[in-house]
Amino acid sequence: MTSLGRHFLIEYHGCNPDTLDNVDLVRDIMVFAANESGATILNIYLHKFSPQGVSGVIVIAESHIAIHTWPEHGYAAVDIFTCGSNVDPWVAYKIMKDKLGSSESSTKEITRGTLPKARLKNAAQG
Repeated sequence: MTSLGRHFLIEYHGCNPDTLDNVDLVRDIMVFAANESGATILNIYLHKFSPQGVSGVIVIAESHIAIHTWPEHGYAAVDIFTCGSNVDPWVAYKIMKDKLGSSESSTKEITRGTLPKARLKNAAQG
């Protein structure tokens, strides 16, 4: 069996609330993490909530990186979904942990699109 992608569900706790509430800084962190991990950025959309919080997604050729922040709790939920072997999601994970100021984090990695090798080959030829 082979898979089409890797999906990381990430919990960042103890983050800097000012960082989590700054849409421009969150965008810069996400872009830096995507670039350093080897991803190809296609589109970026982030939204600043009132009174606080940021949600956003970077669409990458290899899938996406998404975030939702709760500055009042020092918490960010991040999704990193990558396909292929060009992107190292662990690089993005570590960069975002550091830049968000997270003192505690956890991640669950899920294998997505598990297919028999014959079906995977046909899907790639698509």
